[in-house]
Amino acid sequence: MKQIALDIGLATGPTFASFFTGPNEAVVNHLGLWVGAQSSMATRSPVPTYLWGASGSGKTHLLKAAREALREQGATVGWLDASMHEPPAFNDAWAAVLLDDVHLYTTVQQHAAFNWFVNAQTQARWVMAAGAMPPADLDLRDDLRSRLGWGHVFGLQVLSEPERRAVLRQAADARGVFLGDEVMDFMLTRFSRDLGSLMELLDLIDGYALQTKRAITIPLIRAMMEDGPV
Repeated sequence: MKQIALDIGLATGPTFASFFTGPNEAVVNHLGLWVGAQSSMATRSPVPTYLWGASGSGKTHLLKAAREALREQGATVGWLDASMHEPPAFNDAWAAVLLDDVHLYTTVQQHAAFNWFVNAQTQARWVMAAGAMPPADLDLRDDLRSRLGWGHVFGLQVLSEPERRAVLRQAADARGVFLGDEVMDFMLTRFSRDLGSLMELLDLIDGYALQTKRAITIPLIRAMMEDGPV
C-alpha cells in the first residue's frame, strides 16, 4: 500500500473511553480507579503497574490514555519511550512516570528509567510501564527489571476478530460514517490486523472519503491506494 498524505484534521488522542475493553476489563478498571476524577495525589497508591502483551494489545493506548487523563486534571507526567534518545532528568513536579516499550530501551534509557523509578518511589509517585513480555523475561538491567515486576502486573490479550470488527464499527459510528461488512472484510483481509494500524487506516479512508465527497466503499479504498504518493 502506498503512503498517503491527506489533511484529515487533528485525530482524537487515545482515551479510556475509546479503548475497547474486551478481555482486558481488569486492567482498565484498575487504571480507571487510579486516574479517576475522584482520585488525587493524596489517595493514589504509589504501587507501580506494568502492562505486557503482543503488538496491538493496547499497551501504548492505555499509557497515553492515563497521561491524558492526568493532564486533564492539571497534572504533569514524565514520559519515556524508545524514541527518546536523551531522556530528561526526573522532575519533582511530575505526578507519575510512564515508561513505554521498555523491552526496547538502550543502556542510556534504562539508566534514566531506573533513576526516574527510584525518584518516583521515594516521593510516592506512581509508575506505569509497558513492554512486550513479562518483567522476568525482559533483557534489562537487573535492578530495573526487578522493580518493573514489583507491583501490579497485567498481561493484555489481543482482541479477537469479532472484537476488532466491533471496534471498527464503533470508531466509524463515532465519525458518523457507514462501514459496510464488505468494507470491513476488505480491511481485515488486505491490511494489517493490528488494531492500531486498522485505526490509522480508518482515519485515512475517512479523510479520503471527505476529500473526494464519496461514500466509503471498496472501490474508494482502491482509488485511495492508487492516488497516494509513494
